[in-house]
Amino acid sequence: MKQPLVVIGLGEMGSVFARGLLRSGHPVYPVTRQITLDDAAQQMPEPLLVLVAVAENDLHPVLEKMPAAWQQRLVLLQNELLPRDWQQYEWLKNNAPTVISVWFEKKKGQDTKVLIPSPVYGPHAQTIHDALATLEIPVNIVKDSQQLELELVIKNVYILTTNIAGLALKAIGLDNASVKTLWEQHQTLATTIANEVIDIQEYLTGKTFDRNALIKGMHNAMQGDPEHKCMGRSAPARLERALDIAKQAQLHPEQLLKIKSNLL
Repeated sequence: MKQPLVVIGLGEMGSVFARGLLRSGHPVYPVTRQITLDDAAQQMPEPLLVLVAVAENDLHPVLEKMPAAWQQRLVLLQNELLPRDWQQYEWLKNNAPTVISVWFEKKKGQDTKVLIPSPVYGPHAQTIHDALATLEIPVNIVKDSQQLELELVIKNVYILTTNIAGLALKAIGLDNASVKTLWEQHQTLATTIANEVIDIQEYLTGKTFDRNALIKGMHNAMQGDPEHKCMGRSAPARLERALDIAKQAQLHPEQLLKIKSNLL
């Protein structure tokens, strides 16, 4: 029998990973809200890995309470993730977690839908690759941490641009607009928002990116599922968070501010 694993959070996404890990032969120890991390770590002190599958808003509260025994075994999968999210923890600076940029979705009552292959990097990348392969979910193991960071930024540009553009389209009567509609009929809006999002990503990473490559990556994901809806439930919160960061960075994202004013 293969080495056991821990999955923190058994929502839709955590359940997909747990199923794949089980299929690949690993016993899975689930940690739900009813179980404290310390108690779980006492029961399972040396798992092969600890997959943190909580929502993005819950990530830092979980990391702040992460037991020492688990701190060098982490796998992260949250949206809007960047290296700064784990590098702020002293115990992760020299022992970066395995990170996957998830490009598939799982909604309640529906099967998994893949947009494009999901990039992964870190010491447990092969385990994650093999587990998701049992579910026919494609995963690419990227070559280094720089490529991972680029992949995370592409995902952030896609999520933030499509969600925020969805708010703008809804304001003009286009409820539930797809990414195909956004790109084919409102490409100027999409690219304007994307560039303001890239400004924020460059502030957060301290790096400069090839903007054409990022927008091309965003468009590639759009083509993976053209009927994907732009606006999810988190869209308003994503806009607010982007504007808060822009203010900290002393940026003035005119399009984002205009969208915000139109929602008031």
